[in-house]
Amino acid sequence: MIYFLYLSVGYLLCTSLVLWMNKLDFSPLLPADDPADFESPPLVSICIPARNEEDVIERAVQSVLRQTYPNVELLVLDDKSTDATSAILGKIKIDEQELLTIMTGKNKPDNWLGKSWACHQLSKKASGDILFFLDADAWLEPEAISRAVKTMDRDDVDFITVWPMQKLGTFWEKLVIPIVYYGLLSLLPARYVHRTPNWIPPSHRKRFAPRFAAACGQCMIFKKEAYYGIGGHQSVKNEIVEDVALAKQIKKHGYSMRMYHGEGAVHCRMYTSGTEMWQGFRKNFLALYNNSVLAFSVIALLNFIVYVVPFLYLPFALAGGNTTHTLLCFISIFLIYAHRVVLAYWYQWSRALSLTHPLGVLWFHTLGVQVLTDYFKGNAPEWKNRPT
Repeated sequence: MIYFLYLSVGYLLCTSLVLWMNKLDFSPLLPADDPADFESPPLVSICIPARNEEDVIERAVQSVLRQTYPNVELLVLDDKSTDATSAILGKIKIDEQELLTIMTGKNKPDNWLGKSWACHQLSKKASGDILFFLDADAWLEPEAISRAVKTMDRDDVDFITVWPMQKLGTFWEKLVIPIVYYGLLSLLPARYVHRTPNWIPPSHRKRFAPRFAAACGQCMIFKKEAYYGIGGHQSVKNEIVEDVALAKQIKKHGYSMRMYHGEGAVHCRMYTSGTEMWQGFRKNFLALYNNSVLAFSVIALLNFIVYVVPFLYLPFALAGGNTTHTLLCFISIFLIYAHRVVLAYWYQWSRALSLTHPLGVLWFHTLGVQVLTDYFKGNAPEWKNRPT
């Protein structure tokens, strides 16, 4: 047991360093200039794929129509919705004839996954110098596009991704969603997304660069040349986690990218129920590990040791009077809580729920059993009432 506790403390100390680095580097978009300050503003094409999004599509579309940026086109693809999405878009179109283009999705080819196919169709219609892909469950503050354009210009990058401020409603959302951000911000230094670490030998940096790629598909913004230079969504048409795959393509082809915090610019509510969240993560959980059952299982074991064992073992350590074991348990629990409190302040989440971290980890372990069952039985999870 002592080795498990040392592993937990050592791992958490390492992730503390990464979290501290990201607190310094993972910044929001730049403040916006007055729209009049854009002498020659590039055309920005906002591309929103929508399938059965009746509860959220109006909020997303209206947030784009309220933008202060002076040169925008809005394209929404109705991807064969079976709910009221089409009717809602039609009503908005009546008042927004010039700014809003509604596209009807074509039948999905067998060798494409749904979201990439929808985004590919949008990209073919887009005429902007900048392609801004926004999920239907996300929405923008009025200056978001201005801030994004200004940031891309200042940082001279070809692709940026913004991690939205996640709005959490139900208990399950509050339990699970923060762990996704915790995993990102405690494991991947944002600075290495932009540049390959200096400690990697120069001769190997190009090969290793894609391994430090990450992106959030809820908000991805490309310069046109970079998007088409990597082959667009067609280059990732079979990828379940298409956002990360696109980021890897960006780095593989030598383009530059950065990640930004969505504070004051981009918001999202990914799921609104425990069932929806289960199905949403179920479809891409294993794909995050390149469909490697071995890697998936090893990381699951590591997370159990680091984030669950100290909580489970603490009562036994106290009862047995083992000072060293007790101290190591307390150090691990303190570090986990400290990390989560930092994250809670950062994203305006409940600090009181920070100690539910091991429960959230166990939720993902339970999901992992379902995902492995799907894998070995050959089950293909559905999303939005069709295979992913």
